[in-house]
Amino acid sequence: MAGSREIRNKIKSVKNTQKITRAMEMVAASKMRKAQDRMKKARPYGDKIRNVAAHMSRANTEYRHPFLIERDTVKRVGIIVVTSDKGLCGGLNTNVLRRALNEMKKWQAEGEELEVCCIGSKGLGFMSRLKANVISQVVGLGDTPDMASLIGAVKVVLDGYTEDRFDRVYIFYNRFINTMKQEPVMEKLLPLSDDKMQSDEEQEGSSAKAAGWDYIYEPEAKPVIDDIMVRYVEALIYQALTENMASEQSARMVAMKAASDNAGNVIDELTLIYNKSRQAAITKELSEIVSGAAAV
Repeated sequence: MAGSREIRNKIKSVKNTQKITRAMEMVAASKMRKAQDRMKKARPYGDKIRNVAAHMSRANTEYRHPFLIERDTVKRVGIIVVTSDKGLCGGLNTNVLRRALNEMKKWQAEGEELEVCCIGSKGLGFMSRLKANVISQVVGLGDTPDMASLIGAVKVVLDGYTEDRFDRVYIFYNRFINTMKQEPVMEKLLPLSDDKMQSDEEQEGSSAKAAGWDYIYEPEAKPVIDDIMVRYVEALIYQALTENMASEQSARMVAMKAASDNAGNVIDELTLIYNKSRQAAITKELSEIVSGAAAV
């Protein structure tokens, strides 16, 4: 019966693991709904500030913000990598880091220098193992991040582009498609592309662009445009972070559900093995009893 005792212990251990994965699945489902709500609530602000920035970028002023100026040559690239702080979320972090690594290899092959900003401990650990040039980082954002926590790390990258240390800035993150699908994406953050700088009227084919209307600036256009452009880029980064967090909780919920189902399959297999072992032991004992009675 020693074998049966070991199997019982394994079944008990797998059942305990299954309880943990089920609890984590329910927690992730609750956090996923909150993360999705946070992601949806950030969109109206992003749309509104995009409209304002789009109008300002085409305004009839003599000043043009550096974020809108396309550089002729690319010698240095700034990278923002958004990952999670915790694991147990399937291949979510692996997919986005693999995408970032492939692009980094291409840029390095072209002789471009890279500097990295890491948002999330998984990305920071990966870039540290690669011995990449990490210029800023932010970890431990928790489940309810705010822009105040990001502002320091993001400002290093934005100042680097303004000071001509970077010619391009890209951001890597996981875009939330639905509960079952999260897509690792790379977006060019700076200089701001024409697609990102289209207002709602322009996207709908309105004649607002042709009208060329402008704001009234007080005291002057430059400080107002500078502040709006910085806030707009920060909104893009915050939106990427909320998308990644919603993706993280969805991936964790799916991964924990798969783990719970696998644990159930293992329990069924071990139970079958245990029953066979127990039946074999009972059969052996009956055979010994019958043989002993026959010998008497």
